[in-house]
Amino acid sequence: MPMVARRLRDPDINPCLSESDASTRCMDENNYNRERCSTYFLKYKNCRKFWNSVMVQRRQNGVTPSMPTAAERDEILGAMGKMPY
Repeated sequence: MPMVARRLRDPDINPCLSESDASTRCMDENNYNRERCSTYFLKYKNCRKFWNSVMVQRRQNGVTPSMPTAAERDEILGAMGKMPY
């Protein structure tokens, strides 16, 4: 597997892996009819926006790594009580 593909499949690097998989699965099941999968695309887009804002905030605060690990993300989401996206 190429390095780029391996990085995209790494849960520590890609915080929206489940949303990405869900949208791909929807496209496969609906013969690539984008209209039927718009809710999955929107959820993925909102996930990326949320984690990008977290990453920007962490960079501004000098926290490294800028993207929280999968365990840290679980803690952040648990503290929020619900999915923000």
